Amino acid sequence: MDALRIACLPAKSVIHASTMAWEARMTNQHGLAIPGAADLKSDLSLVEKRKVLMVDNINGFKDSFDKFNVEILEGEGRFLEPKVIQVSNGRRLTADTIIISTGSRAFIDPSIPGLVASSPMTHVELLDNEVLPSHLIVIGGGYVGLEFAQAYCRFGAKVTVVQRQQQVLVKEDKDVVDALVSVMESEGVCFLMNTEVKSVEGKCGDIVTLTVESNGKSTRLQGSHILVSAGRLPNTEELDLAKAGIKATSSGHVVVNDQLQTVVDGVYASGDCANSPYFTHMGWDDHRVILSHILGHPRRAGTVGRLVPSVLFTSPEVAQVGLREKEAKAAGIDYRLVTAPMASTFLRTHTLGTHALSGFAKALVAKDSDKILGFTALGVNAGELLAVITLAMQQNLDYQVIEDLIITHPTLNEGLALLFMSVPPSTG
Repeated sequence: MDALRIACLPAKSVIHASTMAWEARMTNQHGLAIPGAADLKSDLSLVEKRKVLMVDNINGFKDSFDKFNVEILEGEGRFLEPKVIQVSNGRRLTADTIIISTGSRAFIDPSIPGLVASSPMTHVELLDNEVLPSHLIVIGGGYVGLEFAQAYCRFGAKVTVVQRQQQVLVKEDKDVVDALVSVMESEGVCFLMNTEVKSVEGKCGDIVTLTVESNGKSTRLQGSHILVSAGRLPNTEELDLAKAGIKATSSGHVVVNDQLQTVVDGVYASGDCANSPYFTHMGWDDHRVILSHILGHPRRAGTVGRLVPSVLFTSPEVAQVGLREKEAKAAGIDYRLVTAPMASTFLRTHTLGTHALSGFAKALVAKDSDKILGFTALGVNAGELLAVITLAMQQNLDYQVIEDLIITHPTLNEGLALLFMSVPPSTG
């Protein structure tokens, strides 16, 4: 439910608003002569109101809960023993089956002097923000950091991303990251790579000054707001897991097997708190894994046997499933690589404007068979390409199945057939 109300969907609503603001300033490219379009200003209070209205109109699973007489208790729960939970509202619950699904929260590093005292924003506070920062400093170059960095830059804020590592999106291939960073820099986002925050002074929303260090050199960076997006922590420390005999890792994640069972019979854990991939759709699938196990036809929740598709909702989007090149190389897996620019292969991009022409798609095909090992696309609406690829990979189909599809013209998916037509011949 958090993804529907305070995370994923609200974030995408804000991102969509920023894209509209950005595109409105370029309406002249689409034959619309709107006086003053280039100087349009964003009103974050209206963006916030639209987000609230959207959230209020989301029913979620309420109808299903009502239909099946599901009781919802508001409060904090903690274990008293393996099958007994005490709720802060005074109720004590027992059950044969218990599922721990407490999610995670943004990590604010207490070891950085002044950071906690500066009251920095996480994605939760930023989504409730009605004031356009004059200078938003984003600590962390992961999914949340990059999506909001671009969005607020498009709203009109100055934005700086501070990344400790040499590359943002550390799991992605360098060619993909370099291309995305180039696009974001062209829009005005500033990136400080290989840079560590040493201390923070001031208050978020007023004036904040960060002392940062890169290659042994310290500098001071001043802004109006801080967004912290440098990792997440599982929400498990208040559950009293030890009283139930449930094990946790040193990071606080609940220890589970590939059926998402804890060491206590009948107690499961799912989603972020179980260290599943931190995506809403993977948490959803976790519950399907648990249900299948309860019903007696188990399937595995581990990374072996189920694919983890992901989309970074920047513009262009980064869509990925299966192996990345760096992962295949690290594992010593031989593959055939096929790449194609979005502009020359995914012809739909030409109808959307010059900004949609950037990016590329690439696929990894096994060297000694015709199975698809992985797919990555950097492009406008690239996430819409994943369903076809994921289905083919899940069903262990040869890439020629996609190559031979009749796909509606002109849709983005049409480019997939053209992409796989260019797979190098097998040498196996």
